[in-house]
Order: sequence, then structure tokens, then C-alpha cells
Amino acid sequence: MNQEIIIVSGLPRSGTSLMMQMLEKGGVRVVKDNARTADVDNPRGYYEFERVKKIRQDVSWLAEARGSAVKMVSQLLYDLPSSEEYRIVFTERDMDEMLLSQETMLNRLGRDSAPRDEMKRSYTLHLERLHDWLRRQRHIKVLYVRYNELIENPAREARRISEFLDGKPDVEGMVTAVDPLLYRNRRNPANHLHVYGTGRSVD
Repeated sequence: MNQEIIIVSGLPRSGTSLMMQMLEKGGVRVVKDNARTADVDNPRGYYEFERVKKIRQDVSWLAEARGSAVKMVSQLLYDLPSSEEYRIVFTERDMDEMLLSQETMLNRLGRDSAPRDEMKRSYTLHLERLHDWLRRQRHIKVLYVRYNELIENPAREARRISEFLDGKPDVEGMVTAVDPLLYRNRRNPANHLHVYGTGRSVD
């Protein structure tokens, strides 16, 4: 496990920052540079490493990330060199919840978001192709974690993650990172989307 690189991946706003926080609380070294600071959308920080974005051109940092966790958006996974071995913790979230979270963040920044149906189609196709590709990579192992299940039963999901990583992260430490109050864009029992903190529901 010390020679493998832990990759936390998923679509934007799917819970990757929370997963990085959990691993850090569990005692795993995380690779981050704090270039993108915490804000109202991610009050605990983004846990990003800028060099990840240029992995196609520069992989020199990967060797130093062995045994550590690094966050990488799912579109960049194709650029991981096969010379290294990886364990990917892939976060998944209800598509409408995730898109609402993206839209809320973009609106706050004064930026327009693409039509939701268009984004749904694009992301669905991307995930289908990516999951098929991942199944064929012999140097990659993947664990899929549902965001809502992580929030609702953090101890159970933390155990799954720890087992996947050969017991490296401490389960109790990981659980302390989960704050249900940060789950602000979710479906209610009537299958509506609710933006917590605003009193607003979205069909």
C-alpha cells in the first residue's frame, strides 16, 4: 500500500473534498497546496494540488505521492501513467443533487451554468465510458462510495474505505470529518431537491 497512490476522484461537487478530509483525519498523508482557499461552498477547503491539472504534461510529482492521497477530477484519470499503481476512491452522488450544487456555486460566483439536461447527458456518457475503461486497467483498483450513504452512515462507509486501503486510515478518525450539516443540496422524501439554508425546494 505504501507504494500505491491513493486517488480521490469523482465529478465536481460529488464529495471529493469530504473524502480527502476523511482520509486526512484517518492519518493518511494528503497532497495539497492550498492554492484554492476555503469559501462558503467548501468551508473546510478544496484539498487541491495544482500540478494535478497538468498531469498530461508533468508526472514528475507522482512518485512522491506514493502512499498518499491526491484529489483528481474524473476527467483526468485517463492521463494516469501505467508505470504507477493506484487505488481510486470514487465518490458518486445523485446527479440532480450534484448539478444543483454546481449551479449554486456558479451562481454565487456570478457565472452561468449550462442547461441541466445537457450536463446530465454529458456526465452520464462520461461516466459510462470511464467505468468501462477503469475495469480494463490492471494497475488500478477502484472503490465506489455514494455520497448520501457516506453522510447517513459514516462509520460503515469509513470501514469500507479503510478495508479497501488495507486498514491504513483510522476509521474513528475518518468519521470525525463527516458533518451532516454540510449536506446542503439534497432530495427530500417527496423527491424534490432542497437547498438547505435557503428554505427553497427545486423540482
